[in-house]
Amino acid sequence: MLRFLLRKSGYGILVLFGVVVLVFFLFNVLPGDPARLTLGQRADVASLENVRKELHLDQPVGVQFLFYLNDLLPIGIHTTTQATENLHYVTLAHISKEKILVLKTPYLRRSYQGKKPVGDILMEALPGTLLLAVAAMLFATVIGVALGVLSAVKQNTWMDTGAVFASVAGISAPSFFAGIVLAYLFGFVWSDYTGLHMTGSLFDIDPFKGRVLNLRNLVLPAITLGIRPLAIIVQLTRSAMLDVLHQDYIRTAYAKGLSKSRVIWQHALPNALNPVVTAITGWFAELLAGAFFVEYIFGWKGIGKVTVDALDKFDFPVVMGAILLTAAIFVLVNLLADLLYTLIDPRIKLD
Repeated sequence: MLRFLLRKSGYGILVLFGVVVLVFFLFNVLPGDPARLTLGQRADVASLENVRKELHLDQPVGVQFLFYLNDLLPIGIHTTTQATENLHYVTLAHISKEKILVLKTPYLRRSYQGKKPVGDILMEALPGTLLLAVAAMLFATVIGVALGVLSAVKQNTWMDTGAVFASVAGISAPSFFAGIVLAYLFGFVWSDYTGLHMTGSLFDIDPFKGRVLNLRNLVLPAITLGIRPLAIIVQLTRSAMLDVLHQDYIRTAYAKGLSKSRVIWQHALPNALNPVVTAITGWFAELLAGAFFVEYIFGWKGIGKVTVDALDKFDFPVVMGAILLTAAIFVLVNLLADLLYTLIDPRIKLD
């Protein structure tokens, strides 16, 4: 187990390092002066030079990357002023009068627009995105597995045909298109009957009560985000169940007199879930990265909407931080998926 975790963690670190390199050099070649984006168009030359020096823009690109890597690593060398103003840290050693070696949370720099730490901005938005992704995957998993099992058990009937047709339609519909259609129909045309709105976040602001929880605003974006993984889960479950239902141990279970429902749900389904778990974990990580336009369409406050707004304002540190956070979550989810396999299927051993 420990060797497996170390090996997988090593692969994850390599992936994250590749993402850091790609993100840094990609955004380094984009047009725009970070110092001017930070201070505005009317900033004087002296102020611009001070900001360029603070952001290490006066250094070669390679040196800038080393400074960026130093900010991201959990152990880094920083000046006492920078550590006090920007980091959550524990001092490990004093290197010089001004520099210290610290154990810290990754520092994602500050927003060009609000001057707020990017880490704080993303942590405020992350719960909204996680809630949306969990709700979407819960919807997709429950409905998808049920339809997939029904389609396999009722093979070559109208139920099977309907489930396959619905899954193909779900795969073919882009999320942004489905979001616009659902928002217009259920959040505008039929809103008097559904009680839903085109836009809204998890909390509404009431002038008398302050922040009010409103879970209804979660319904449409969660369904929109869950349509495509639902379609994939239906097809994977159907295919895996058809294969399992023809195995010898299923015929043996029937021969022992077990009921059909018990054979299907207790014997066949658990052994058919490996590809489904792969799809669920992969799509969960995908939803965290792909919720950008869905959040923007429905006005849902999450990492996606924050990132799109930052792109509109050329606030590159926020965009870079969002990409790195999404990549880290993707690596973590895939590691947890490998561990989950052993719980579902005892035939799989980590070693």
